[in-house]
Amino acid sequence: MTEQTTPPRLEIRIIPVTPLQQNTSLIWSTETKEGVFVDPGGEVDKLMGAADQFGVKIVGVWLTHGHLDHAGAATEISERTGCQIIGPHEDDQWLLDELEAQGAKYGITDGRNVKPDRYLHDGDELDLAGNAFGVAHCPGHTPGHVVIYHKDGGLAFVGDVLFRGSIGRTDFPRGNHQQLIDSITGKLWPLGPEMRFVPGHGPLSTFGQERQDNPFVADSITGYQGTATQDANTTDQKLAKRWS
Repeated sequence: MTEQTTPPRLEIRIIPVTPLQQNTSLIWSTETKEGVFVDPGGEVDKLMGAADQFGVKIVGVWLTHGHLDHAGAATEISERTGCQIIGPHEDDQWLLDELEAQGAKYGITDGRNVKPDRYLHDGDELDLAGNAFGVAHCPGHTPGHVVIYHKDGGLAFVGDVLFRGSIGRTDFPRGNHQQLIDSITGKLWPLGPEMRFVPGHGPLSTFGQERQDNPFVADSITGYQGTATQDANTTDQKLAKRWS
């Protein structure tokens, strides 16, 4: 009998939800069919329909931060599946306590307040079918924002910290622009220029690409020192090893 030396391969689908077209990620093991939703912001039936389509058993909800369009569906998904809600950092609980009030302001009625089963902190680790995911606390957009990343697979889920060609807003309550810049350069860039990321809205990119031409956090603007070049083919090959 041959001992398995690597965790089961992972698969991902990105499902935009809510009028804000927030990127909810469905990640699952191709072997065990266990999966999680990252930032399920709404449209529970749509999300659960996707899980059913791919035969995925939802075993967790992972939240990057406490805004309605990222966390609004977490409670109902947890109730339907019995899974735990994990994240964000406890400094965002004040936002999770106000999801229903947030929804009332924008005419969104399916968002529910959230009480996570576990908060996340810098350096924590999450597991999905033997695959390890790291956690970085990245305040600035919100005080309790976290980024969840799969180092071996070269993929990060950054919520509203970073976008293709932009960064998260800091004009919301308890936002902090300099703190956000420090989070990006101090916590994300060290993960490597080849790291691809799923933002909360819009298309995927890589940290290397953003370091080259993002008008807010390019190395030429922040003065960050390091190798910013990245080979797209190499990145795709690394992702193909662990993600289908």
